[in-house]
Amino acid sequence: MTKKQAIQLFQERKVRTVWDDEQEKWYFSIVDVCAVLTDSDNPQTYWRVLKNRLKKEGNETVTNCNALKMQASDGKMRLTDVADTEQLFRLIQSIPSPKAEPFKQWMAQVASQRLDQMQDPELSIDQAIVDYRRLGYSEAWINQRIKSIEVRKELTDEWKRTGVKEGLEYASLTDIITREWSGFTTKQYKHFKGLKKENLRDNMTNLEIALNILAEASATELSKDRDPQGFNAQTQVAKEGGSVAKAARKQLESKLGRSVITKDKASDYLLPESTDKDK
Repeated sequence: MTKKQAIQLFQERKVRTVWDDEQEKWYFSIVDVCAVLTDSDNPQTYWRVLKNRLKKEGNETVTNCNALKMQASDGKMRLTDVADTEQLFRLIQSIPSPKAEPFKQWMAQVASQRLDQMQDPELSIDQAIVDYRRLGYSEAWINQRIKSIEVRKELTDEWKRTGVKEGLEYASLTDIITREWSGFTTKQYKHFKGLKKENLRDNMTNLEIALNILAEASATELSKDRDPQGFNAQTQVAKEGGSVAKAARKQLESKLGRSVITKDKASDYLLPESTDKDK
């Protein structure tokens, strides 16, 4: 079972979600939904009181709700009560709010979009562009980031073709590539930038993304040319792909007289008005 977390935006308000590939359904954070519908200063308390009341009434929807680990505001992963679309429709009936109907329509749209994206991956990229714009990233940065997604997909397709297993082996090869060109493993790079659970690539500068694209594209082409089978054979290709970007990085740094690896992250270059909305 593969679960992918995502932040959905309803009227500029964040709602944490998890997509379950096996069941092909979204799970929504109930606390976030309560916050959106009630504008409560303490949505956790609101949900706790509502949950107890519904349990006393014998509400089966509450009984069947699951808890999944989601990223909290402090960056840590914490168990959070979640509901699928059908469960949430029922829960919303117990929350008096003028936003109830537009929220239901939004939920249905989120579910529909995901199913459409599964049939047409290009729609996922279109949605990513919309989301990055909404968060305040520049058009130049968005173009680079979308290109990096395409390059990464081509690389992982090549890994899959040559027998590399998803999960730990993908992560290990990514670390090799990243360490070779940047001098950091993914974890070290995130620590350098002061990140916790945030996505590293979403916090790279244009130049850092460009170098990472060069490294991964090089690894892909080397793999296609040599046809290395399995994880062990791919480790050398990953290192050589990263070394191509490393050479480019060193040459540029010699001209600039400074490192192009920077502590800058998203919050340092997003538009101020967009950053404020997302707090």
